[in-house]
Amino acid sequence: MTTRHYISFRDIAKEEYEFIFQRAAHLKESRRQGHYLFPLLGGRSVGLIFNKSSTRTRVSFETAINELGGHPVVLSTSDTQMARGEAPAHTAKVLSRYLAAVAIRTYEDQELYDLAAAATIPIINALTNQRHPCQVLADVFTLLENLDNEPLEAQEVAFIGDGHNMANTWLEAAATFGFGLRVATPPGYEPDSEIFKMATAANPKVKLFSAPKEAVAGARCVNTDVFASMGQEAETAKRLQDFQGFQVNKELMALASPKAIFLHCLPAHLGEEVTAEVLDGPASRVFEEAENRLHAQKALLEFLTRP
Repeated sequence: MTTRHYISFRDIAKEEYEFIFQRAAHLKESRRQGHYLFPLLGGRSVGLIFNKSSTRTRVSFETAINELGGHPVVLSTSDTQMARGEAPAHTAKVLSRYLAAVAIRTYEDQELYDLAAAATIPIINALTNQRHPCQVLADVFTLLENLDNEPLEAQEVAFIGDGHNMANTWLEAAATFGFGLRVATPPGYEPDSEIFKMATAANPKVKLFSAPKEAVAGARCVNTDVFASMGQEAETAKRLQDFQGFQVNKELMALASPKAIFLHCLPAHLGEEVTAEVLDGPASRVFEEAENRLHAQKALLEFLTRP
């Protein structure tokens, strides 16, 4: 059986996502009714490697693994021999003999591809500088929960802010599902050009804007993220200047659909990319979105590790 990895959102096909979302909904409802343990991992262990700090990713993955009847093995790169120069292929071959899968939160996609090239277990992208597929998996699931059976491909989604890993992954999701996506960024902060080219070739409803108002107009879902991500703290002052006019506030949300929901992967910098009035307002689904990391990742782990 071919080992499946989840480094890019495009690593899973549309019809496979339908299975994952159905399972996530079932696992969420079962948990709501007090049924926490689904021993789908059967006592197997899953590695979690964190080279970047984390709250939601770490807690949701550890909880998911435990509730699937598995055991999380949490490491940072400094805890492994990779920090001393061990070849990624050697690490991957060894971990494959111990674990059912490995999720990694790190810097470059290439680190995951290097491990995946030699691994015989799934390698899962828990965040890189280029992509954040587990987050957008939960985001799309959250959007589906709020559509009242309206077709996903008929929706318009807006992403406002930095064209970084979240914007890139929303582009991949739009290419997969066919919904409209409008990304608004200041000049110089556009998404990855190759990912954008792929997305527009797959889906003509993907558009890039320089004005947030144009991107948000009529949107069913409005997304943003911090203007300065981890590792960019030294650029904060410049970025706050460059991103003036890109704040998601009450006035901007008023241009979206009356049914619009607001999403943010968190943590948020209130008063910068979003106001407290929006984050804590009636359109916000940010805490449901954060909870859905748990359910979506449970379903993902089941999908990737099943015999």
